[in-house]
Amino acid sequence: MNSPSAPFAFVEGALDRADHLRDDPDALAALWMRAHIVLLDDDGRAFADDSKRLFAPTGAELGGGPGAAIFLGLHDDVAWFAQRSATVELNAPQRVDLRAAGTHWTAFDATVFAQARAVLHWHARHRYCGACGGELDFVRAGWLGRCRQCGSEHYPRTDQAIIVAVSDGERLLLGRQTGWPARRWSVIAGFVEPGESLEQTVAREVLEETGVRVRSSRYAGSQPWPFPGSLMLGFLADAEPDAPTAGEELEDVRWFDAATIRAGLARDWKETPAEDEDGIALSPPISISRWLIEQWLQAVDRR
Repeated sequence: MNSPSAPFAFVEGALDRADHLRDDPDALAALWMRAHIVLLDDDGRAFADDSKRLFAPTGAELGGGPGAAIFLGLHDDVAWFAQRSATVELNAPQRVDLRAAGTHWTAFDATVFAQARAVLHWHARHRYCGACGGELDFVRAGWLGRCRQCGSEHYPRTDQAIIVAVSDGERLLLGRQTGWPARRWSVIAGFVEPGESLEQTVAREVLEETGVRVRSSRYAGSQPWPFPGSLMLGFLADAEPDAPTAGEELEDVRWFDAATIRAGLARDWKETPAEDEDGIALSPPISISRWLIEQWLQAVDRR
C-alpha cells in the first residue's frame, strides 16, 4: 500500500484491488448492496454533490447487481465499482474533472476516481479485437477483454512515460509547450518506445526535445496519470551544460538557476507572473513534475 504522505495526487489511498474476487461473481454480488459505485459521464467526469464532493451511491441505492460494472477493489471490506452514468438514473447536480478532483478532493476520493477513469477509458476505446476485429466481451469483473471470434485476450493498456528533472549541477532544464499559460514551465517528459530501457528513454527524449546530453539518470518515483492512460516514471538526471535548443514538441527550453526555481515554487501555482514581473510559474502540486522540481532544489540546498 502507498505511504499516507504521498507528495502528489492519485497515489495515496489506493484500493486493495482484491484480484482473487474478479473471477468470483457470487462474491461480488454479495458485496454489491454495501458497495460504492463511482459514476462517470462520457467525458470522463465524476458526479458530485452540491458541495462538489464525490457522489458514489451504494449498490442498494442503485438497485440491481454488479452486472457490467467494473470492480475496482476493497476499502475496509467495502467494495468499490465503476460504471458509465448512462446506465443509471442520477440525482447528482455537479460534475468534476480529474484535475479539479486531484486539487480539491480527499486523496482517497481522487485516487479512486483516477482508477475508475483509466479503466473506463480503456473499455470505451478497446471494444474490438486488434487481431481479427471481433467484438470483445469484458470478463474478470471488467479487467479482461476476450474476443468473441478468435478468443484473443486483451488487458488494460497503460502508456509508460518518463518525466525527468535534468540538471547540469547548478541549473535546472525546463521546457514549455505552445498553448500553455504565459511563463509556465515544466520538466521534460516523453513516452517509452518498444525495446527501450527507461534510462535510454530519458537520454533520447531529453536529447530530442532539448539538444542536451544526459550523462546519467536515477529513478525517483511514479504517478498514475489517467489523461487518458499514462504512468509517469519520474527521474533525476545529470547532464552536460549544453546550450538547449527546442525540438518539435516544445516552444522553448531553458536552464534556470536555483533562485528562479525557488521563487517559482513560492508563487501560487495558479498565478501567472505579470508581463512586467520577473519569474516563472511551475506545475501544480498534484503532479509529479512539481515534486521532481522540489527534489532537485532540495538537493541543491543541501550542498
